[in-house]
Amino acid sequence: MACFLVPTAEAIVMTAVKKHVEKKERAAGIIPEKDKMNIDSAEGGTDATLNAKTGIPWSRKLGWLTKMLWGGALLLCIEHIWHGEVVPWPPFLTAMSTPGDVGPMLHEIATFGTTMAVFVTAVWFVMVMVADHKYAKTISEADIKA
Repeated sequence: MACFLVPTAEAIVMTAVKKHVEKKERAAGIIPEKDKMNIDSAEGGTDATLNAKTGIPWSRKLGWLTKMLWGGALLLCIEHIWHGEVVPWPPFLTAMSTPGDVGPMLHEIATFGTTMAVFVTAVWFVMVMVADHKYAKTISEADIKA
């Protein structure tokens, strides 16, 4: 009914966190200013953002999470609109139109929505660990060749 609200809320929070981390990384010189970015990459120059000193910046990793969360929330929202559970007029969620349906809706949000948000975050965490491992392996191989 409204399980997409939990991943949406997490996406909103993580987008704000990503912006804050990105601002701190720009101030520290870890990632380049937007006007100095290399056009090779949509998120900035690969040579500037992926270097031996800093590795993959946290703002980029958080960007992966926010994209996963926003994409999943959007797909879930479209699915709920398709099934008539979300409508374009108040109260927007059809379950809220009758008081008897509010309890099951809140239960679905608490169980399914939270489970989906935790699962997406867990997949992202594993993805970050694999990326960091591959990056460290690449750096160590470059040191051996040099």
